[in-house]
Amino acid sequence: MPDVRTASPQGRWILFTTVLGSSMALLDSTVVNVALPRIGADLDADLADLQWTVNAYMVTLAGLILLGGSLGDRYGRRKVFVVGVVWFAVASLLCGLAPNAAVLVAARALQGVGGALLTPGSLALIQASFHPDDRGRAVGLWSGFGGIGAAVGPFVGGWLVDGPGWRWVFLLNVPLALVCVPVALRHVPESRDSRAHGRFDVLGAVLGAAALALVTYALIEADEFSPAVVVAAVGGVAAGVAFVVVERRRADPMMPPDIFASRQFTAVNLVTLCVYAAFGGFFFLAVVQLQVVSGWSALAAGTALLPATLLMLLLSARSGQLGERIGPRIPLTVGPLLCAAGMLLMLRVGPDASYAADVLPAVLVLGLGMVTLVAPLTATVLASVDVSRAGLASGINNAAARAAGLVAVAALPVLTGMGPEAYRSPDAFDTAFRQAMGWCAGVLVLGSFLAFATVRRPAPDCTRPECRTHGSVMAPPLEGRPVGKRIGG
Repeated sequence: MPDVRTASPQGRWILFTTVLGSSMALLDSTVVNVALPRIGADLDADLADLQWTVNAYMVTLAGLILLGGSLGDRYGRRKVFVVGVVWFAVASLLCGLAPNAAVLVAARALQGVGGALLTPGSLALIQASFHPDDRGRAVGLWSGFGGIGAAVGPFVGGWLVDGPGWRWVFLLNVPLALVCVPVALRHVPESRDSRAHGRFDVLGAVLGAAALALVTYALIEADEFSPAVVVAAVGGVAAGVAFVVVERRRADPMMPPDIFASRQFTAVNLVTLCVYAAFGGFFFLAVVQLQVVSGWSALAAGTALLPATLLMLLLSARSGQLGERIGPRIPLTVGPLLCAAGMLLMLRVGPDASYAADVLPAVLVLGLGMVTLVAPLTATVLASVDVSRAGLASGINNAAARAAGLVAVAALPVLTGMGPEAYRSPDAFDTAFRQAMGWCAGVLVLGSFLAFATVRRPAPDCTRPECRTHGSVMAPPLEGRPVGKRIGG
């Protein structure tokens, strides 16, 4: 039985290194958006290059995150976590030194692989290391400090872009890794899951990532409608079908199809797709709108959306408690509607926008909507499956959210007629941004309708989330595999 206590020096070192490692991946999933206009100008990149700068990372992260968790269970959680941190740092160095957009995109894809190794491993190390009496507090500290990192990230990213330059958004990860790795090797105990068995579903992971990559390529390049786009679209669909077939036939699939036999689990994941597609599109475009159209600095644009994250940090635990009392149906119905209203309020943001009058009201309404829905969404996902599958269910839900976000980033420019040079033209980008907010709001309303029609109150003895505090805006919190049979709160 793990026996580390949170008050011990070793416990503090474990929390330090896991928070530091997971924050690296968490920050890069949001901070890079702030740097996009400067990256485009410096590397002479068009809009498609900027889309790939975001999506190359998301493709490999979403496609491999389930496999990353399984590797840690089998070969050692500390070992895989350290490999992920080193991998992420090396890929970050390549991003920071990239001489052109093609190298940057390739390095971002490698970053996603590192993120898929370290992201699930950080929470798994917490759960496997601490004494059962301290585990809840340790997870709370881990998620709370990680949320603070998510809040600080856009501020730091904007400061770096305006100061030393966008390359330091990536290069900063190298010294962080140089601190994280020695501490992990010295102070974090190794752990494995003795129940892990069978072969790894590498084929399933490759097919899943390939389907995402090909569909993303087809959407990003759809305005040209070339033979390559058609081939990519057909190949993406074929890879997706092959993924389903492989998962049905394998003895140990990465994503067991029978988990979707739970109608509630399937329904909540459909709501997740709608909600996080809208979030992905919004956070990709909003910081660019503030810089290109409103003329704000990268620092001002990065910090403009900070209140949404702060609201989640302050109120997510209370939102989870409310969801437990009244059930998830109302929060999952009302939350997306509030988010949709926040995005429609962003239609007021144009040239010479005022933060207090135009941006802040929209961000506050959006943040309240996110607070309302994220914690109940995670709780409902866990409540929809057997306790032994809680970690798997959370991983699938997290991967679905990331996949929805990358598809939105790929599709919105096509849907709004945003040309390759749109981000260089304030008028063109402003027009497309307004259409995009309408699309995002519409998808959120669809998610609200799905929640109202399909979500029901879970059983009273279901699994409860351990991550009560949450600050990420790009994906719901990951929950680890239960240690023993943990029921209830």
